[in-house]
Order: sequence, then structure tokens, then C-alpha cells
Amino acid sequence: MKVWKSVASAVLVSVLLAGCGSNAGTDNGQEESASGSTVSLKVFVAQPRLKEHYDKYIEQFKAKEKAEKNIEVNVQLEMPPADNAPQILKTRLASNDAPDVFALHAVNEIPPFSKAGYLEDLSGQPFVDKLLDSVKPSVTDAEGKVVAVPLETLSWGYLYNKDIFEEQGLEVPTTLTEMKAVVEKLKAANITPFELSYKESWIPQLFLPLTVGALTQSEHKDFVDKMNQDQGSFSDMKALFDIFDLVNANGTDKALEVGGDDGSAAFASGSAAMWIQGPWFAETILKSNPDLNFGVAPMPINDNPDDTKINLSTSTSLAVSSSSKNKEVALDFVNYILDDKDSSAFYEALKFNPVAKIHDFKSFPWVDDAQKYVSEGKAYQDPSIPQAVKDESGKALQGYYSGQLNQQQVIDALDKAWKSYNKVNK
Repeated sequence: MKVWKSVASAVLVSVLLAGCGSNAGTDNGQEESASGSTVSLKVFVAQPRLKEHYDKYIEQFKAKEKAEKNIEVNVQLEMPPADNAPQILKTRLASNDAPDVFALHAVNEIPPFSKAGYLEDLSGQPFVDKLLDSVKPSVTDAEGKVVAVPLETLSWGYLYNKDIFEEQGLEVPTTLTEMKAVVEKLKAANITPFELSYKESWIPQLFLPLTVGALTQSEHKDFVDKMNQDQGSFSDMKALFDIFDLVNANGTDKALEVGGDDGSAAFASGSAAMWIQGPWFAETILKSNPDLNFGVAPMPINDNPDDTKINLSTSTSLAVSSSSKNKEVALDFVNYILDDKDSSAFYEALKFNPVAKIHDFKSFPWVDDAQKYVSEGKAYQDPSIPQAVKDESGKALQGYYSGQLNQQQVIDALDKAWKSYNKVNK
């Protein structure tokens, strides 16, 4: 989740963490040397904002492989923005040019990728027994095989500035009407209610799982099943436009010129009281303003408080390509992600939630905020929406925001995208 959908140019960023040895005369990226073997490992993760943390952890992994197995590992780390990553990865997989280790969205992408045979079965790997019982199912495919190591588990809705809410005497709204009242009070105090950052299409796309997730808990419980059978329509999800219109009418300017990183900096500076975004930007926000006091709350989409719930998801997870020619080292790498000694510091630095029994770092305040709703039963599992539909929704909502598309055109585009997905995946 998470989300999987993080992240601001369309340029693929390729980082070579160590000088690659020549692979002349070999087609498997490995060569023998006097001191042991040298392996080139391709790793694909669409989180460029977190590059420094991955760089550091990969250097630790390389040192461990050298010390314990006398293997010299050269890691080629590709970190494309989230908008481009799904298509780049699909192209690689389809053309037999898969990275050895790659990130995928657990909820959205494990089912089709596993069905296509792209994912190595990791069920027997040491990290599996370390996973929390609540997390393990999210990285398990339809055949019961564990096929990825989870990085991000998410509890999200929107972010809000706790200090602004406290100063204005505001309570977190539980209905759309209450949200409208919060908006009016903020405006009366000359405070912009919402940060808008739609330059990257995956950000307006977030409104889609928030709406579908909430409504499939109540009046449209069979929506996903109907869509999978070509019997449903996004006309059942018109509540999407109620909240999207409210946010856009009361947000910051030039949304289509502002990406995730710029939005993080602006929100951190107090430019707006709320941001429809997840805590996956926590590290970036706090880098801009370490003292920002922000929380996570569920997004109301209508006037039924029972529909106002936190979205629970496992998004970014690391899989091993079934066609990797350096599988031993690739498996070592995904196991090192949950290393007994080093993993906790890695996840804490990334501002990710604990996912394993070995994780001993204290949870973050915004995690505790969300967990309160979860413990009260006010949460739902991230709906299983095809990635192609999510991608289309981001572009369509950009078009709707700019006035190029109307509501019916957005609905038609999403219905068409889901039907196209069904044709390919039935």
C-alpha cells in the first residue's frame, strides 16, 4: 500500500553502490576470483526518498557476505519514482530481464505476479518464522507459499497537524459533515485545511482505496467481487467525489506542480492542517521539521461514522525473482532484511512499523494513533484493487482535478480499466 503508491521525476534513478566487476565470458553476473566469488546483484525498490538508508543497509549486507561467505557482492540499486515503477517492473519481468530482488505491493501485486510464475517460493527461508502472525498472510500467495519479505505495513487515512488542531480546539471528525465543520473553522482562522500534491498520479489515487475500503465494509460489500466478474461499476463509489471535491475546494494552490517530497516539506512547515497521505512519508516530513507533531486519522467519506475507519495494508515487500541467476545471494539479501542484529535499526530509520518478532524498537506516535482505531475495530483491510485500476484512477483524478474529465468520465475510465484487467487475468 503500501500502499502500496510511493515518488518526483519520471527519470529512472540507477545507483551503483560498488564498482561492478567485469562479467565478460559469463551470462550469470558471477565470476570466480582468487579470493572467492564476485556476484552482481540487481535490486529494484521504488523508494528514492529513502536511498541513504538503503545504501547503508546494503553496505552492511555486503560486508556480512564477504566476512561469512567470502563473496564479493556488487549491488546495482534501481530506485524509480512510484509513478513509473510498476510499468518498468512489468516490462522487465515480461522480457526476462527481471531484477534479482524487487519490491512489489503485497496486496495488489502478489496475486498476479505469483500466478505468472515470477516469484520464488520463500516459504523455507529463515525470515519466515520471524514474521508476526498478523503480517505473514499478506505476503502469502493463493497456494499458501510465502513469496516476499514485508517492509511496510501501513495503518493510514490522512495526516493532520496535531498542534493546529489543538490550538483551534478541533476534534478529529468522524463524518463528512463534521469534516466540513473542521474545514470552515480552519478557514475562519486563515489556516489552509488541506495540502494538495497531485504532480505524481499515485497520490490522488489514494482516494480510491480509502473510498472502496470504507464502502465495502457496509453498503457495497460485494463491490470487488462484482468488479472481478464484470458485473459492477464505480458508479457505486460516487462518495469518492464528495470527499475529493471537498479537499480540492479547500486546499493549497498548484497541486499539479507539487509532488510528494515538496508536499512533505510544505506540510512539515505548517502550510496546511491536513494531508491525504500515509505515514510512509514520516521520514521525509521529519527531516524537514523534526519537531512536527502530526497524527494519523481515518478519512470520513460520508455521514455514516461506521464507515470512517483506518486502512490496514502491507505494501512494499521484497520478492526474489524465480529466474534469478544469483539466487543464493538474493536469498541471503532478503533474509538479511530481517537480520536478528541489524533489522530493527533499519526499520526504525525508515520509520516503518515492526513486522517481525525480532523488532524491538518503540512504535512511533502516529502508529499508536492508528492502532487505537484498530483496537476499537475501526479498521479494514486494504481492498484488493488491481494495480492497473489504481494507476488509471490516479491519472483520471488528475484529469478531474484539472477540469479535463467529469465524474462520469472518471467512472467510465475505471470500469474500463478493471474490465481490461479481467480479460488478461482470467
